[in-house]
Amino acid sequence: MSVGLHIEDLRAWYGEAQVLHGVNLSIDEGEAVALVGRNGSGRSTLAKCIMGLVRCAGDMRYRDVRLVGMRAHRIARLGIGYVPETRDVFPALTVRENLRLGERKGSRFTLSDAYRLFPVLEERASVKAGALSGGEQQMLALARTLSRDPSLVVIDEPGEGLAPQVLAQVAACLVTLRARGVAMLLIEERMTIARALDARIAVMGHGAIQFDGPFASLARNGHVMREWLSVG
Repeated sequence: MSVGLHIEDLRAWYGEAQVLHGVNLSIDEGEAVALVGRNGSGRSTLAKCIMGLVRCAGDMRYRDVRLVGMRAHRIARLGIGYVPETRDVFPALTVRENLRLGERKGSRFTLSDAYRLFPVLEERASVKAGALSGGEQQMLALARTLSRDPSLVVIDEPGEGLAPQVLAQVAACLVTLRARGVAMLLIEERMTIARALDARIAVMGHGAIQFDGPFASLARNGHVMREWLSVG
């Protein structure tokens, strides 16, 4: 497979504070990569760099188009979708209006798809997004992003604060997208979704990738597990 997203020696800053210290990561077309690590390791910063939301330097390309220095709206037009940890729905608009707002003509992901994958969105189509539960807002944020027909989706902590039943629905949606050939970078503490997606695992620590490989190899790597993932 050809490389969709290629990141090499990526560095990033908030003001004078450097957060990323030479990230190297590639995601092939249609591939799922789960980015794991402790809080503060730089995972969300990497997601924001991909979307042009943080000052960064290095080489970062999507389908051979250089992303560093590009504005967020232009990056989105290249086919990269982003579901931030904050979910970012439009609270004053209804569920249906939120979905219509992101709709793109000819998208592989239709309004009917959204309602089929997340039936609660159809049930609450006329409800303002601000009145939804956290889980419902997560579903809406994901569905709205997908309505833009991205080829790569960057998803930051989709399971944060969700009940197990809702988390299972989100996981099922991501599995369906993977089957449709959508690539994804999943930032998630728990391995449940990553394993359902058969995702490659990348471990981040101190603003760099410390491990990159299949889940089975990570499970056998005691050093990486102790040094970069254990909390004790």
